Amino acid sequence: MRLIDWQLAFERHLLADTDASGFASTLIGGPTLDVDTGLAIYHHAYRARLLEVMQGDFPAVWHWLGDEEFAGLVAVYVQRYPSAHFSLRWLGQRFAGFIGEHLVAEQSAPLAELACLEWAFTLAFDASPGQPLSLHDMAQLAPEDWPVLQVEWVPAVQQVLCRFNSLEIWRGVKAQATFPGSQPLSLAQVCLIWRDQQVCRFRSLEPAEAYALAGMADGGWSFSELCAELAVTYQEGAPLQAVTWLKQWVEDGLLQRRAP
Repeated sequence: MRLIDWQLAFERHLLADTDASGFASTLIGGPTLDVDTGLAIYHHAYRARLLEVMQGDFPAVWHWLGDEEFAGLVAVYVQRYPSAHFSLRWLGQRFAGFIGEHLVAEQSAPLAELACLEWAFTLAFDASPGQPLSLHDMAQLAPEDWPVLQVEWVPAVQQVLCRFNSLEIWRGVKAQATFPGSQPLSLAQVCLIWRDQQVCRFRSLEPAEAYALAGMADGGWSFSELCAELAVTYQEGAPLQAVTWLKQWVEDGLLQRRAP
């Protein structure tokens, strides 16, 4: 048997519930540890490590489901989507989608949203820093550069559209407070998650601000186009509102200059 074939057989054994492949027959036991016991220890340790990683990445989902149900869900998940990267950092990348596939819609929708929110914090924390604009940078802009100013997200920014009180649940679990229970929101909210230095930050956006920010960071609006869009609602106050929001976005570290 080639080494790669043996390694793949070992992987199949670790992921399987039973040794149907007969992998144990390819090994020789030692004087103090027989093959079956050694494989059982390795099998349990591997699964326990995967569960530990998922508990760390999705503590609110874990808290919601409880130990037994969460462990069962993770066991099915790693069978469906085995770790395919050398780093377990990426183990949970398909967990939110899997919840939607595996559970009935009434249960999966709020739970998948919560998993998506938690995964967004992981992505934000690990993203590259980019080149966030500062207030000093903005102060150095020449007057003629303001109308054509275009920006985009720094790499760390993640967006989650929340239709349930997922952020309240996440905050409650993090603060070890009483579990609030899942409730639909009267109005869906965009939640931004990003990293400032080495700390993840978050906030929800009101619809008007979410629309304006998405127009600039996703839609490629220039500053003059932002003012024109806001004029529909804010009329002569549009430039002031645009400057106020832009200052907040820059202070938060959300934006960088868009490449020409």
